Amino acid sequence: MHATSILHEAAPAAAGAAPRFKVVLINPYELGRQPFALASATAWLARAGFDVECIDLSLEKLAPAKLEDAGLVAFYVGMHTATRIAIEALPKVRALAPGAHLCVYGLYAPMNEAFLRLRGAGTVLGSEFEPALLDLAQRLRTAGAVPPRGNAVASLGKVAFIAPDRSRLPALARYAKLILPDGTRRVAGFAEGSRGCKHLCRHCPVVPVYRGRFRAVPVAVVMADIRAQLAAGARHISFGDPDFLNGPAHALKLARALHEAFPDVTFDATIKVQHLIEHAALLPELARAGCLFVTSAVESVDDRVLEHLAKHHTAADFERAVRLLHAAGIAFAPTFIPFTPWTTLDGYVALLEAIANLGLVESVPPVQLAIRLLVPEGSYLLDLAGFRERLEPFDAGLLGYPWRHDDARVDALQTRILQEIADAEAAGRSRRQIFTTIWQWAHEAAGRPPPALRDAHFGAPVPHLSEPWYCCAEPTSQQLDLV
Repeated sequence: MHATSILHEAAPAAAGAAPRFKVVLINPYELGRQPFALASATAWLARAGFDVECIDLSLEKLAPAKLEDAGLVAFYVGMHTATRIAIEALPKVRALAPGAHLCVYGLYAPMNEAFLRLRGAGTVLGSEFEPALLDLAQRLRTAGAVPPRGNAVASLGKVAFIAPDRSRLPALARYAKLILPDGTRRVAGFAEGSRGCKHLCRHCPVVPVYRGRFRAVPVAVVMADIRAQLAAGARHISFGDPDFLNGPAHALKLARALHEAFPDVTFDATIKVQHLIEHAALLPELARAGCLFVTSAVESVDDRVLEHLAKHHTAADFERAVRLLHAAGIAFAPTFIPFTPWTTLDGYVALLEAIANLGLVESVPPVQLAIRLLVPEGSYLLDLAGFRERLEPFDAGLLGYPWRHDDARVDALQTRILQEIADAEAAGRSRRQIFTTIWQWAHEAAGRPPPALRDAHFGAPVPHLSEPWYCCAEPTSQQLDLV
């Protein structure tokens, strides 16, 4: 059903003609951010007269009182970690709300549809979820049951975006903060300027869902959301678009509107290396508008690996992007997938050397040095010739296809580094201390003496969020304790 027809049907409910019906929206985890996808769904449902409760499992327990009398419970799964937490929570929600219809929506829902249904989900919706979620709630409220058409994964039809409603979520100040180089912390908001992506990087979870398409959210809607978050105390906005420069003109409109209305508010964004180079002329204006740092999925400095991943940039392009951002006065926050089936010990050392030689040690969260390639169902990696032969059978617990490296030393190094990072961060060790340890271990594993690291290798501390960007980590025991 088209969004405009759904909103037209919603008017009688909003006026009080329809019976009350309770919807509970649950966010398992979203990088410490206040979840946009719950705020957006709340706005659509509340406008149609639904009673809406929100539970954010990153901050609060699965409260039985909130689930009481729920007719619909919908989990948002925007990332891999969130999906694994949702899978743990689904049976518990079924026990606490036996009369509720269970729905899972978001980027990771379609690719895990079969397993989510086995865990109790009655409806699975994709990323353009708002119209379909509202339609589902309306049919449950009217008929008390969902006809077969309500069980299908949602299409990528255009959404008539409205301003999100964050009033039912935990206070913004409880979420991830911006940390400045001097240690000052600012409350950070989270806005969505677009969805989807034009590109087809083989390992990216956006690709199987959007298949090269993206949707721009109107500037007026984004600014309304930002104003509400600034009123709640935010002084920095993190744009969660898969790529802020998928639509360069749209991105500039957002940056200009934000800076014109709130010149003291800063922001960060995710931008592809390829776009940093293609749109280098825009970077100085983004800096003047308040862009403090850019996150970019560099992934590797091995051109062979980058070709397998279809990143459409090279190691040399990475270095060029660093120089362009530095010249514009914007900090660079690269992310990596250092452990892949094609990684060699020498290749891992080369990655560390590139980070050090570019003075980026302080710019890289240690977890980025330990991430292992995730291969979920539907991944475009599965289309690579000979790649499936490297994989083990699908693991429902992992929500992916496990793989072992041909060189057992590479897997052993990844396991050792991952544990070191967890232990070191728990002990409060700095990024440069952790990097130094990993530097030594990696060189030893490759049978090479580790060169001495100098201050220039580490670089200066950069602005960053208190919770680092990554999407494929194991759920922690603390996270699962809240389920």
